[in-house]
Amino acid sequence: MVCRLLLFLLGAQKHLQESMMEPTKKFNRRHFLSAAALTFAATKLSSLQALAATGRSDKNGYQAPVSFREIKQIRAGLLDIGYAEAGPANGQPVILLHGWPYDIHSYAKVSAILAAEGYRVIVPHLRGHGTTKFLSAQTFRNGQQAAVASDILSLMDALHIEKAILGGFDWGARTANIIAALWPERCKAMVSVNGYLINNLEKNKQPLPPKAEWGWWYQYYFATERGKLGYTANWHDFNKLIWKNVSPKWDFDDTTYNLSAASFNNPDYVSIVLHNYRWRLGIEPGEQQYDAIEKQLAAAPVIAVPSVTLDGDSDGVVPAGDGSAYARMFTGKHVHRVIKGAGHNLPQEAPEAFSKAIMEANSY
Repeated sequence: MVCRLLLFLLGAQKHLQESMMEPTKKFNRRHFLSAAALTFAATKLSSLQALAATGRSDKNGYQAPVSFREIKQIRAGLLDIGYAEAGPANGQPVILLHGWPYDIHSYAKVSAILAAEGYRVIVPHLRGHGTTKFLSAQTFRNGQQAAVASDILSLMDALHIEKAILGGFDWGARTANIIAALWPERCKAMVSVNGYLINNLEKNKQPLPPKAEWGWWYQYYFATERGKLGYTANWHDFNKLIWKNVSPKWDFDDTTYNLSAASFNNPDYVSIVLHNYRWRLGIEPGEQQYDAIEKQLAAAPVIAVPSVTLDGDSDGVVPAGDGSAYARMFTGKHVHRVIKGAGHNLPQEAPEAFSKAIMEANSY
């Protein structure tokens, strides 16, 4: 079906070009309406071309991309950031942020859906992932929350994006939360899986109920020297185990996993991951340059921008709730939804629901 639509649109695009080359006297009302319709169709073409070039059909016959057609690079702050882009350059910017242990492919289907709706979608590799590299070998490989959020602000500056809709899960949701809370002028609206995730190091010192502690077992593993050696040697299989445990209903295949796993083969990957979790537990320090930001975050700043929060009802990390536990942290328009059958990697498991949430947040 997609291929036939592409053939039609390609032919339509060629007809439009030929029509525009006709003498002016022949460009009558019929030509004008035809051209307008074809121009609208052409706006869908780039995202559909990318879909067909990199897509495959699932068991329901729905064809969607499994990979992005092109990864761009841009220098931003401390990094040379790799990112995928889809949709019209003049569309409403949407920045989608992945978590751990995932990468930009969590948003392959979401980006195609949003691009087809006219959004300009930016999906960056976070520091330590994919083609994102540090500009200097001397820069400390820091995974703390303020550093990651600063990266995204630098990316927005480099791309001349003043304000964007932010969407994320896991590390990405936390990053979106931080920008929405401290720099609301840069965030038009937000979609956050699992709600309010800004870290407070003092609160992190407090023990959790046994079931919750069990869910965070890997953080304690990473805190040990054995964990450092083990993750360095076995990150490929370790991450795959996490995928299975935190998304028990997601029947992903090796091709899907290996596509993302390629992004973990970054020279800074293990260092960034280990520092992120060790910093959270107070085992390793952050950098002084982020102290002022962390002080603001420790005060639990509220989020005033329009927000949609999501939970997957099969999330193996954060049990689904009704959003009431953190509702007071959202002082602007806020709705919470539970997505049936979705696990922790919600955008990849339920791309239609996540895309709908982005569009809903944008409507407020």
